[in-house]
Amino acid sequence: MKTLIVEDELASRLLLQELMKKYGPCHVAVNGKEAVEAARMALEAGEPYDLIFLDILMPEMNGQEALRQIRGLEESRGIFSSDGVKIIMTTSLSDIKNVSKAYLHLCNAYLTKPVRKEKLLDELKSLKLVE
Repeated sequence: MKTLIVEDELASRLLLQELMKKYGPCHVAVNGKEAVEAARMALEAGEPYDLIFLDILMPEMNGQEALRQIRGLEESRGIFSSDGVKIIMTTSLSDIKNVSKAYLHLCNAYLTKPVRKEKLLDELKSLKLVE
């Protein structure tokens, strides 16, 4: 499983890397702008990400906008969100406005920080990324 972790906070980034390293390569971006570029490059190379963890509150470009743009990149290539990269929002924001906006822009799951290993594994199983 090829994973992109998009997180500006070092502790959260390291935690996700540690949890995901046994499943395959993990790349890192520290803001939404880098995330969109990484997703674009992966699509162009014919090696798209299987999973993206996307924080909402980040510099340069927030996670909501990055989510919208990543789905737009897929759509422009004829990839429906149901067949595209699985995107899990990881954030301290649990208010209904942010959760609803993320699902409106077609995220697959929403985890609040601190991310717990058990909850993460449950989401990976429900997305059929692990058994």
